[in-house]
Amino acid sequence: MSTHLNIAFYTDTFYPAVDGVVTSVSNFSHELKRRGHNVYIFTAGKKTKDNAATVDVFFERGIRFKKYPQYTLAMFPFISSVKVRKFNIDLVHTHTPFFMGMSAMMIAKVNKLPLVGSFHTLFTDKAVIDEYAAKNVLLQKVANKYSWPYARFFYNRCDRVIAPSASTAGILSSEGINNISVVENGIDLRRFNSRVNGKHLRNRLLTDGYEHIVLYLGRVSKEKRIDTMIKAAKKMKRKDVRFVIAGTGPALDHYKKLAAHYGLDGKVVFTGFVNDKDLPDYYAASDMLCMPSTFETQGIVTLEAMACNKPVVGADYMALKDLIVDGFNGERFAPNSSIDCARKITKVLGNEGGYEGMPVTARKYSIEKTTDKLLNVYREVIQ
Repeated sequence: MSTHLNIAFYTDTFYPAVDGVVTSVSNFSHELKRRGHNVYIFTAGKKTKDNAATVDVFFERGIRFKKYPQYTLAMFPFISSVKVRKFNIDLVHTHTPFFMGMSAMMIAKVNKLPLVGSFHTLFTDKAVIDEYAAKNVLLQKVANKYSWPYARFFYNRCDRVIAPSASTAGILSSEGINNISVVENGIDLRRFNSRVNGKHLRNRLLTDGYEHIVLYLGRVSKEKRIDTMIKAAKKMKRKDVRFVIAGTGPALDHYKKLAAHYGLDGKVVFTGFVNDKDLPDYYAASDMLCMPSTFETQGIVTLEAMACNKPVVGADYMALKDLIVDGFNGERFAPNSSIDCARKITKVLGNEGGYEGMPVTARKYSIEKTTDKLLNVYREVIQ
């Protein structure tokens, strides 16, 4: 294998969208380039003021996703087929099994290139299908029935499948998907660390007598179970805690109505879209991160918060149960239990300074360490 690789990344999402896949693609590409490799990103969408500075990124035109207008569905991706030969690609790595992923599979097959596929999102989950599929009962039934068969069809045609956590690898293996390697998504400790100063943002968020911030940051959709956190806010006896839900998504209006229904105006605030450059400030401004999701294949925001020295209160489920250690870097609560969620938030607030393991945990997942593992996979596949 040559010293420096030419790698093609395929993804359905990229900036200005901000999610775990975008973070993974961005972090890995930057670190690989820092080491002298060439990474070319093929994605859906178009250049905007938020991504105009990105280089080696090629956008395929498509249809804007109505429920989440930051996302574009590239129905007929053609640009990459020309570029792959021009750039003398050594390996194709797809971060999606959908439109751009199918393009990646065809490109790899035609050009006889190794294909690596990352399983980032549990798209087989019924809550995800119900949230994003057309509101057609028949289509939802078909999607629920055939999502795992499709996952097997796609990923078993990859030379290697990457799972971002051991728990996700176990799920994939149990569903008949083979050739799995665990490579966690890494975090950039130069951006996310305890030296980030979020005081200005904290002062802006703490008004009307509130003294503490419990943060949720990420996609605002029903599979993230943000209702558990909102109901916990209702059950909290303490009156000095403000719950900040940062991000956007198809369920934003739903959760706003839920908070209003419980009379939580002021106690629960919604920031809307958060620019990627502002993410460290949000962690630094908060007292803790709350992750009520029962959906996480890894939970990269959990690690980013820990890197900023913030404890995490999260659902004791899937990847989060492996990341969060009670009394060390946060507290786990019973999945979907708003009562237990409120109890654990109260426990963390009452033990300020008592959690010391957040930076220790985060350092295990530095982008440098996870890129070492990724390159080992690449070498195995190419050889």
